Amino acid sequence: MPALKRFAPLAAAAAVALFLLLSSVSNAHAQARRDNTPPNWIGYHEVKVDAGGRFLPWFGSGPSQAYDHVVRILFDFWVKMRKCPNGVPYYLQHQVWKADADDSRGLGGDQIPMALSSWYLLYGYLGDPAVKSNMTLMADYWLAHGMSQSGLLWGDLPYPYNLDIHSGVYDGDMRAGKGFLQPDKAGSFGAELVVLYKMTGARKYLDAAVGIANALAARVKPGDGDNSPWPFRVNAETGVVHEQKDRAGKVFTASYTTNYTGALRMFTDLIALKQGNVRAYAEASKTVSQWLKAYPLKTNKWGPFFEDIPTSAYSDTEINADTMAAYILNHPDWDPAWKQQAKSILEWSYTTFANQEYVKWGVIPINEQTVYKVPGNSHTSRHASVELLYCEKAGDCATKEDAIRRLNWATYTADTDGKNRYIRDENWLTDGYGDYVRHYLRAMASAPELAPEEQNHLLRTSSVVQSIDYGDAAVRYTKYDAVSTDEFKMGAWKPKSVRGGKMEWNAATRMLRVHSKAKTIVVER
Repeated sequence: MPALKRFAPLAAAAAVALFLLLSSVSNAHAQARRDNTPPNWIGYHEVKVDAGGRFLPWFGSGPSQAYDHVVRILFDFWVKMRKCPNGVPYYLQHQVWKADADDSRGLGGDQIPMALSSWYLLYGYLGDPAVKSNMTLMADYWLAHGMSQSGLLWGDLPYPYNLDIHSGVYDGDMRAGKGFLQPDKAGSFGAELVVLYKMTGARKYLDAAVGIANALAARVKPGDGDNSPWPFRVNAETGVVHEQKDRAGKVFTASYTTNYTGALRMFTDLIALKQGNVRAYAEASKTVSQWLKAYPLKTNKWGPFFEDIPTSAYSDTEINADTMAAYILNHPDWDPAWKQQAKSILEWSYTTFANQEYVKWGVIPINEQTVYKVPGNSHTSRHASVELLYCEKAGDCATKEDAIRRLNWATYTADTDGKNRYIRDENWLTDGYGDYVRHYLRAMASAPELAPEEQNHLLRTSSVVQSIDYGDAAVRYTKYDAVSTDEFKMGAWKPKSVRGGKMEWNAATRMLRVHSKAKTIVVER
């Protein structure tokens, strides 16, 4: 994730001073001076090219082998991560992994929703029960140890940070302090809780999502160019929006962010389920959508996002921009100009964050944000996956090959054992895991040639998968909705028939599209 979090925790004043110092020099040059990577290496690996000099991922014969391998070893590393002295898994209490010590920083701002998002896709892809088990473990722990009290002005929302690292409790914000939370991250968590409810049938996840949605719907405002519908950092009890002075005495207010696609997804799903105050959710969704169209889509003011950036240090981000572009592409009814809106965001993001350090290999990765101009594993893979989604949805594939090279580049940050290190930085449990794996799986869905050639995998469904078993003679799966469209890459064997739906088979691409009419489907060999 962001710039200042690349350093050990500092007192607030020292953190601001450090930011101002970094702002006075080129971040890229400052980082480059600390880079000990050999000249022909990226991250953990020596650069690999084919006979024609084309840039390749470090593992296997090409993307279809490499991407599959990387997402597998990353989950294996995650789920086997050690526990902290209090018995809680390391990834539930720290944002940075270290081999020989517990890092002094707490949780990343969106760490758990990001992991839930990636693991949901990974479960459908692998069918591994351990993936679903890890999802429920994380959600259960945060719900039990991190929610603001009901009855507060901003009650029933998750606190994003554990100020007393090994207390086992989330109670505030990394920069604003105790009692502060980030409403945008609550929306993201709510969206993933609805998915988890559909996966498991456990009502507690739906109830928690309704609680989040009620709180956000009750506090939404029209906003303007300096104030978003919900503030970025707010005190749950008092409703005070966080403020901070810079060294010159200028006051900055955490009243603005653009990370709202999670909230929009949550509202839409709850309305469809007819759960909660659906009228209020519709109004809130309308208010947020109108604000996004009136302001950031016109101004390209796409920050902030990250938990470790002080309120006094506004920063535009790749994640807010490209996530919005993906949302628009997946919801073409959002606006008649959806194609142009998504394209404009992608063009702005590329222009703002393109990193030229690796052009000798014909690849341009993507920087994280305007206050940290260093290419990111998560940011590069997300931008690439959204470029491929744009190719799929809009039919404009001008950047497809560049996108695949970007995905290839981001594999180099993953070591052979599954640890994943941000370039010239640390092993972030956000950038390297929850905000990484999902981009490769989404890329495979948009460009199925990137999925393995000799394996069977669900790449996409319009429903939510509850269970799936990949067998030698059949693929059996159950989902939340009876009527759905489910897309598979069937590299291991050719499907003969489908029970519970109709099959559409493309022998050339090995793609199977199932038009389901039942909740349980069997694809037979």
